[in-house]
Amino acid sequence: MSTTTLQAAPPSAPAPRASRAITPARLLPWLFLAPSLAVLAVITGYPLVRMLWLSVHEYERAQLLGVPAPFVGLDNYTATLTDGRFWTVTARSFAFMVVCVALTITLGTLVALLLMKLGRALRLVLSVGLLLAWAMPPLAAMLVWGWMFDTQYGVVNHLLTRLTSTSWTGHPWLIDPLSFFAVAALVVVWGAIPFVAFTLYAGFTQVPGEVIEAAQLDGASARQRFFGIQVPYVRSIYVVLVVLSMIWDLKVFTQIFVLQGIGGIKSETSTLGVYIYEMGMAQGHYGAASAIAVIFTVIMLVISAYYVRATVKEEEL
Repeated sequence: MSTTTLQAAPPSAPAPRASRAITPARLLPWLFLAPSLAVLAVITGYPLVRMLWLSVHEYERAQLLGVPAPFVGLDNYTATLTDGRFWTVTARSFAFMVVCVALTITLGTLVALLLMKLGRALRLVLSVGLLLAWAMPPLAAMLVWGWMFDTQYGVVNHLLTRLTSTSWTGHPWLIDPLSFFAVAALVVVWGAIPFVAFTLYAGFTQVPGEVIEAAQLDGASARQRFFGIQVPYVRSIYVVLVVLSMIWDLKVFTQIFVLQGIGGIKSETSTLGVYIYEMGMAQGHYGAASAIAVIFTVIMLVISAYYVRATVKEEEL
């Protein structure tokens, strides 16, 4: 009976690693990016480093005159996180953000669908109106909205008096915090709808028409076609719009600040952006304001983490 001797094959030599030598071809992209990176470091990097430095020092008005700022470590963060007003303002800001984002995405979707249904002439008229609303500076828009809701001479009170059986003359829209934020949400959503509508309109136009026609022939309703075909096609666009709207609405400043100047109660209507301004510029607590700004930045990074991760995954596919 013969036996066969099996001999293990010699291990193959490891594949040579790719050369990582620095070559002109590797350096060329960084040379093109160097000017932009330098400008970005100066414009964004320095304020961020300065904000971090201020947040760990007791920087008050006296330090503006050259008095050295004492190092306090994490005392500003501890004082902020144990301050009841900070959490009240944060909860108020998030509640305002949720309402604004929901209204912006919903109304922006409806306007985008309307743009697809209108004829060429009406679509052009609506697009021009949206562009004018989008291009108007926030401060100028707030002055117009402030006059519209003015207590004595506002056109809103006048129209409500003419359309209803009750008198709205002298009604103070900005005194009550609930109506104040209703007006603020109206202004913020009004200015954000054009961007959402145009972006979704561009996405909806890329949905294959034959797929929608096939679903219509199969008996799918308009609602089923929208949620079953159009929304999945533009899902990534919705993710971007929601994340950007959350960031923009959380850091809203001009609309709230101007409405407070017209007639709002600051202690009951401040959001995070206005609260940081009050702590720093109004009260002179620059160290505490910087600590709040750092915490606010961390919140923004947490919110945008999902978007960044989803974008990286899409690029890897």
